[in-house]
Amino acid sequence: MNSGSLLLFLGDLGGGEMLVILMAVLMLFGADKIPGIARAFGRGMREFKDATDQIKNELEQSIKDDPKSKID
Repeated sequence: MNSGSLLLFLGDLGGGEMLVILMAVLMLFGADKIPGIARAFGRGMREFKDATDQIKNELEQSIKDDPKSKID
């Protein structure tokens, strides 16, 4: 089973299903831990975005610095 078909069910989520999922998360983790989990998730996403931007900038810089031709 590929990952694309595994996540296809997420497109059919409605308001009721989202409410059930949120209530389950609330019951599992408790109201006091959810902000910490969200903060950690946000930090992780920010670090990932910064890393991808840094790699992109390094690639663009190496392309810019590379001479077009080395024919003597």
